[in-house]
Amino acid sequence: MKFFLLSHKILLSSYFCVVCGYLNLYLSLSEVQRLLGLHAELFYIRKGVINDYALNFVVLIPSNVDSLHFTWETLTPGQQVHYSLQVYTSNPVALPPPKFNISDFGVIPNSVQTFQITLPCSGIVEAEVMITIKMNITFSPENVTTLTFQRKKVCLELVKSTTYISMDSVPQFTNSANIFYIAVCCAILLILILAFVVISYYIKDNKTRRTTENGSGPTTSTTTFLAALPRSSVNASSYGSFRRMPSYSLIDERSKDLQDKITELSVQRCRVRLSSIILEGTFGKIYHGSYTTEEGNEETVIVKTVTDHASEVQISLLLQEGMSMYALNHKNILSILRVSVEEHMAPFLLYPYKNYTNLKLFLQKCKVSSEGVHHTLTTQEVVDMALQIIQAMQYLHKKHLLHKDLAARNCLVDDKLNVLVADNALSRDLFPSDYHCLGDNENRPVKWLAIESLLHKSFSPSSDVWSFGVLLWELTTLAQQPYVEIDPFEMAAYLKDGYRLAQPINCPDELFAVMAYCWAMSAEERPNFTQLHVCLQEFYAQLTRYV
Repeated sequence: MKFFLLSHKILLSSYFCVVCGYLNLYLSLSEVQRLLGLHAELFYIRKGVINDYALNFVVLIPSNVDSLHFTWETLTPGQQVHYSLQVYTSNPVALPPPKFNISDFGVIPNSVQTFQITLPCSGIVEAEVMITIKMNITFSPENVTTLTFQRKKVCLELVKSTTYISMDSVPQFTNSANIFYIAVCCAILLILILAFVVISYYIKDNKTRRTTENGSGPTTSTTTFLAALPRSSVNASSYGSFRRMPSYSLIDERSKDLQDKITELSVQRCRVRLSSIILEGTFGKIYHGSYTTEEGNEETVIVKTVTDHASEVQISLLLQEGMSMYALNHKNILSILRVSVEEHMAPFLLYPYKNYTNLKLFLQKCKVSSEGVHHTLTTQEVVDMALQIIQAMQYLHKKHLLHKDLAARNCLVDDKLNVLVADNALSRDLFPSDYHCLGDNENRPVKWLAIESLLHKSFSPSSDVWSFGVLLWELTTLAQQPYVEIDPFEMAAYLKDGYRLAQPINCPDELFAVMAYCWAMSAEERPNFTQLHVCLQEFYAQLTRYV
């Protein structure tokens, strides 16, 4: 399996003492943010104590980063600490020898200073280059400590022209008359091309008119105009009156099965009562409400609906996505309960309610705020929630259903941390920052999608596994935005280059390893949900053994 993982960890337990005197050597806050995307400093030596774990960690350098910065200082005023530097690369063709902006040997400064190492890729070949930096620190002739830093740099091949022209073979047009004649020839050639196009169009138009006058067919201009318009433009006159017909008639006529499901779950609007708004977007709303059954019992429900100015497409999408969990019966899946579709009214989608909260909003409330900590999640609770989501996905895949949008925003959680996987109806409207349009007129959860789904819109159980890995990352980071520093248009190239999400702070290695397996480049190399369940169940058992 070939993939590269960014991670960051500072372990005090891995320190051991240095006898070379007091010295600080570290990556600054801005440097760690630039390389690893974390808001922290990474110390290699703190007050003369070496962080062995940090030294053994290989940092991946993205292709767009061409320099490294180290910050250092000695803490022994009046006493000189000498250093010497050496650097090696595994592929000098892809990466010529890096350069320091300080001398190869000298004295470590007594004040905080930063030195730089430049990493100029040649652009000749594409490669992953191992960089080894060796630093000898001399406090006395008997006290010499060698530190080794390892980096892996991604070098890309520059786009080159396939034709090489020697400047010696190019005629030198130093005479202005020659330049004038060339410009005139180009202008004449352009005029001839335009004239040819105009004549061809004129001849074709005359033929069309003669055909029309003879009554042999419709005019070409009318036919072309209608064919070029989008269907919504041709039927624009019906937009203002679409409320007069039942909303489910807006669904494509081929979706007869969907219409049958809506008819089966349909209830009268008078049986539904709205109470308070839970979430509200531009076109969608989610309410607390109640529903009166045929037996006269009142049930508390969640109601998804749209505003009065929602378009036909948005209404149709609400119904299609809301019915994706139709007739599913699992303790960790929120299946639709009822549908209310009546003329002149927005459709209502009813779901059972038992003090549920949106999982993403719940995780965000767990962060420390001015009001204090809402809830402190333990690793054991995170793994238990992940296991519940896995069980829901096992059930879905057993039913030959794909979720295609598995994320914290599409899950619910109650006060006992019971998790339910829900559909993605209204998610684009309620969580707009999680969806992006890449020029294809389709809002997609770009940063949750597997590489094949992003590139080819190909979905499978393995693509759901990839999304689960991102969801697990959300659980451990309390719903941080994944790949927050990456432009959505650059995501495909970023993933193809082997980059993945960084290991969250305080995330156990065992849990991050599960995420890493979910993000394997090849779909065949990713585990299925049954394998994930076995793996996390064993880890959960280890956690509970010590509680």
